[in-house]
Amino acid sequence: MALSEIDATPFLKWAGGKRWLASQVCALTPTSLNRYIEPFLGSGAVYFALEPKKSILSDVNPDLINCYFAIRDHWQAVERQLQEHHAYHCTKYYYLIRNTKFQSSTKRAAQFIYLNRTCWNGLYRVNLNGQFNVPIGTKSAVVMDTDDFEWTSDLLKTAKLICCDFETTINRASKNDFVFVDPPYTARHNMNGFVKYNEKLFSWTDQIRLRAALERAVERGARVLVTNANHSSVKELYKSFKQRPISRQSILAADPAFRSGIDELLISSW
Repeated sequence: MALSEIDATPFLKWAGGKRWLASQVCALTPTSLNRYIEPFLGSGAVYFALEPKKSILSDVNPDLINCYFAIRDHWQAVERQLQEHHAYHCTKYYYLIRNTKFQSSTKRAAQFIYLNRTCWNGLYRVNLNGQFNVPIGTKSAVVMDTDDFEWTSDLLKTAKLICCDFETTINRASKNDFVFVDPPYTARHNMNGFVKYNEKLFSWTDQIRLRAALERAVERGARVLVTNANHSSVKELYKSFKQRPISRQSILAADPAFRSGIDELLISSW
């Protein structure tokens, strides 16, 4: 798929999201594939760019997966709630909504999108009690011109959505499936070290487990494409795969003056 054909904008922002890589992944995607499989869904930038006919999408974050379910099944209700959030948005309202526990799946989905669009840099972070605790950011737009929840709902109707560990999803991959994997990894590995980054949420043991699951998927005939940190430990871990460095601009720094180019690694089975 050519870049000019890609007009699908993800409805979520996501730290480490791959909007910038979507066109390259489209060019690298096998022309004939059975299913598209993505075990670290996030904002789904590559998924929305590819628009696969059949897919398995998963993430370990239950709030994220609930959001996708709600958009798929009740997008009108979510959109109405977002319009209400848009009308009332201010600092006081942000913290009121952030601290509210909604029971309805559609209200929780609208809350998730609202906080994602108005919090600091679209970051998703929870405290030890599982409560979202990111402060308000500088963005005030809640309803976007790029929103097309009806289109998103239609596309998601062809997808199997699962809240689970990545290994469970990858174990479903079989011949002619395409597995795109974008696991958590450090954004500044050259400064703070890769192995220690995010150790509690995604450990080096998880990285090893991920590689093993992908090797098994390849043995079953699946093709896999992985993004990861361009670090010696990762290169060694994936030494049996094809590797090439790619560059992007870091957007995690609050001040644009401190944003810098970051090298990442594109890893593939072919």
